[in-house]
Amino acid sequence: MVLDIRTDYGLVRVYRFDGKADAGVPFVLLPGRASASPVWADNLPGLLATGDVYTLDLLGEPGMSIQGRPISSDDDQAAWLNQVLEALPERTFHLVGLSIGGWTAANLAVREPNQIETLILIDPVYVVDGMPWKTIARSLPASLPWLPKSWRDSFSSYTAGGAPVVNVPVARMIEAGMRHYTLRLPQPQRVSEDRLAALRMPVLTIIAGRSVMHDPQTAARTAECAIPAGTVRIYEAASHAVNGEYPERIADDIAAFVTAHRTETPAG
Repeated sequence: MVLDIRTDYGLVRVYRFDGKADAGVPFVLLPGRASASPVWADNLPGLLATGDVYTLDLLGEPGMSIQGRPISSDDDQAAWLNQVLEALPERTFHLVGLSIGGWTAANLAVREPNQIETLILIDPVYVVDGMPWKTIARSLPASLPWLPKSWRDSFSSYTAGGAPVVNVPVARMIEAGMRHYTLRLPQPQRVSEDRLAALRMPVLTIIAGRSVMHDPQTAARTAECAIPAGTVRIYEAASHAVNGEYPERIADDIAAFVTAHRTETPAG
């Protein structure tokens, strides 16, 4: 099912996939930067074995969502996502974010937590550690559309642990997004440890052991120490492309996590 949900900041494209019958609380998946719902292709089969799934294209990023007014703050980012969740028929959701989608999910959770049953962060950026300067420096040329495609492919390969990305469908989608779409979004502010400490929903943080988007050890330590109801899983051999490298392991970890924290309150 395809839904276009109108918010104060534009039209948000949402896709619904029916999963395990009578599963209760559905998943809402938020993709990473310069990508959209197809980034979850390898993850959908495993997650659908646990429950229904919504994916959405982030407002202000490449994809089928259409930004209609400026998004100028982290509060604005939380506002449009909260409006999307309010428009869906269920009461609560397992909110899952990858990379900048992890930041988007955490940014909502620290502001409007009531609809979030559990929060699942997959190698999130700007949440449990800052981004290294080396990665920032390498990302700048990739953001310039007039530079050769090879520069963007080089950055994508760098984030994927050096793996080849030419002719990889998800990498081609991300490269096209970087080349053809101009972001007009504010720089995300890192979620403070004080705000993470105030979270009351269960939080699963998956950290890629070879991620270049933060220091993995620092990120894991922050998640363990700052989040009260937190569970941390470190995938030692994974790069920032962890969702494509370990889809079955992620599905198993998420299924175990949401089962352990299942409530008796019906979602619909």
